[in-house]
Amino acid sequence: MTSKSHILIIEDEEAIRSGLTDLLVFHGYTIETAIEGLSGLKLALSGKFDLILLDVMLPGMNGFEVCESIRKQDREQAIIMLTAKTTDEDIVQGLKLGADDYVAKPFSVAQLVLRIEAVLRRTLKVTDVSEQIKLHNANIDCLNLNGTCGEASVSFTRREMDILQYLFVNQERPVARDELLNKVWGYARDMAIETRTVDIHIAKIRRKIELDPSQPESLVTVRGAGYRLKVPE
Repeated sequence: MTSKSHILIIEDEEAIRSGLTDLLVFHGYTIETAIEGLSGLKLALSGKFDLILLDVMLPGMNGFEVCESIRKQDREQAIIMLTAKTTDEDIVQGLKLGADDYVAKPFSVAQLVLRIEAVLRRTLKVTDVSEQIKLHNANIDCLNLNGTCGEASVSFTRREMDILQYLFVNQERPVARDELLNKVWGYARDMAIETRTVDIHIAKIRRKIELDPSQPESLVTVRGAGYRLKVPE
């Protein structure tokens, strides 16, 4: 997989950019780089990258703006944000804008490589994935990453659809946050990943499939057990 994976690094700090390039080339990835937001965005929208490593603090156009612009045109592009900002507000903002993951600086080289590999392995390991999911108030087209909720049209990122499909396949039971991180994100169970990554994605999905996200009918929380997708019979 890695010998064919093409990664774009958008990072303005030369030492970090060079270090990441050397590290990922050593692990078999093909690398291109950009040093500021606008040129990075132009490269990102070329559609030739399997993954984008995106720094938050960039000259010209910050990483949040770049991430949002990518998502408006490409809902499947894998994005990991690199940030020295580790407050809840900054992390939540990056995930809400569509990043698949965030890694705080300074980061463990070993864990960064594992998280890159996990994002690149995000294809669901299930054998029965539906093309359509019908919920109480929403109809979802899994293949085209869109659907309707009530009278409104909605669209999904690939990550959001992966979550929905995994919950659909396992609809008879609640699915724990750790299981979603393992099966959807591809993280090993012993990796120290914040479960709010899952919670933020769940909140985004609820806003798209529930008429009242504060009182969900389809994507419900099972206290102490995780999340369950309730599908009408």
